[in-house]
Amino acid sequence: MSMFCFQCQEACRNTGCDIQGMCGKKADTANLQDKLVQRLKVLALTHEATMELGRFVAESLFMTITNANFDNDRINAQIAKTDALIGGKTADAPLGVLATANEDVRSLRELLTYGLKGVAAYADHAAILGQEDIAIYKFMFKALAGAAKSEDANELVGLNLECGNIAVTTMALLDKANTGAYGNPEITSVKIGVGTRPGILVSGHDLLDFKELLEQSKDAGIDIYTHGEMLPAHYYPEFKKYAHLYGNYGNAWYKQNTEFASFNGPILMTTNCITPVQDSYKNRIFTTGLAGYPGVKHIADRKPGQAKDFSAIIALAKTCPAPTAIENGAIVGGFAHNQVLALADKVVAAVKSGAIKRFVVMAGCDGRHKTRQYFTDVAEALPKDTVILTAGCAKYRYNKLQLGDIGGIPRVLDAGQCNDSYSLVVIALKLKEVFGLDDVNKLPLSFDLAWYEQKAVAVLLALLALGFKGIRLGPTLPAFVSPGVAKVLVENFDIKATGDVAADVAAMMAGN
Repeated sequence: MSMFCFQCQEACRNTGCDIQGMCGKKADTANLQDKLVQRLKVLALTHEATMELGRFVAESLFMTITNANFDNDRINAQIAKTDALIGGKTADAPLGVLATANEDVRSLRELLTYGLKGVAAYADHAAILGQEDIAIYKFMFKALAGAAKSEDANELVGLNLECGNIAVTTMALLDKANTGAYGNPEITSVKIGVGTRPGILVSGHDLLDFKELLEQSKDAGIDIYTHGEMLPAHYYPEFKKYAHLYGNYGNAWYKQNTEFASFNGPILMTTNCITPVQDSYKNRIFTTGLAGYPGVKHIADRKPGQAKDFSAIIALAKTCPAPTAIENGAIVGGFAHNQVLALADKVVAAVKSGAIKRFVVMAGCDGRHKTRQYFTDVAEALPKDTVILTAGCAKYRYNKLQLGDIGGIPRVLDAGQCNDSYSLVVIALKLKEVFGLDDVNKLPLSFDLAWYEQKAVAVLLALLALGFKGIRLGPTLPAFVSPGVAKVLVENFDIKATGDVAADVAAMMAGN
């Protein structure tokens, strides 16, 4: 085989991609990403964590997340920087997934590595906004060393649960960074149609890039639209100050090939979720940050004390036609923890009166698999006395359905990006406190999660570390989870695979 990768949900045959990634990643790119991770393990084995090294490791791991960076030159440059930091020191670390022969040890090492990649993404977003914690970076080094050397299954299980706890810490730090910079998200109606002016479409997750683009384009006679995981930017008070922030265009990341073409104007990819770039828009897509694609224009990192320079993308936008409408109407979101807790009395009263029978967390990722229709079907099949709590791009499977409300409480409460999954944890723990329960699993709460990439793995580990049990995960269980490790997850955490819609809905409503 020319490569082997099974870090995402679309791993070929739910086994692994061994010729080319289902994401579009070529074998040489996959092998370079393996090499970068291996060199990071050597760095962790030979050096102590510092703020500078920790920040570098977080950036590097983020670069290897699915659909983040397809640019071999950028990855090679990162490998060279890693080797310079290693400085000639040596240590043994496996190169590539299959270098670990024991199936269960391999599974636990990869589960840890992918959870760590998710933590790195959240840590990088927080660091960009000036929020860092050396404890997070120290754990990254500890986990990378463990993923390189440990053969002890019990030790690796412990490291995975520790990764879950660190994920909670990191998501809380990112929540603090985002709300500190942009205010607490508010209930917001977001237009999904188009205006008459040219526009720029912003995708990915980076809010500082979004802020700087808004500021630089406010007098340019163009509109700014969000796409995919940038939809929740509309919920922050800081961004509402900009009159040219028009609305959201399109759906989840995997529809880029058609939606980017019909947008007509330039597109800015701020982080992961870029797919193979099509000729229909290749001359008007830009990457920035850790995102990259060969042949695509890249906007350089900001210099200390300065903003990024978005003048090229703004100038191009002025020459483009307005977007072609693909839908009309509006969607409502902004139900992060601060907003939901402000409604706590109303929510609790609805639960006590029986108006709300159950909350179902349907967060996570969207993707191409036809089997993801399951999540739309579940949302439609849930009784009208249930409320869906969501975050991440999984919301696009049901956030445009007309599911109504319960006493003024919408039946779909969107907390934001996958980066905002922490909000769902805060809401659950607050409900546990309000109802005086000694175990979060006694709440009228079920988990029916969609996963795709490594940030979802970090969120799953966070939920397990916090003691949540009975989580359904789909549309497939991870290919990197061996039968032996799956058995441990089932026996200790009651992890379940998604199945028949009617049966799953009935089980969730019965608390199973």
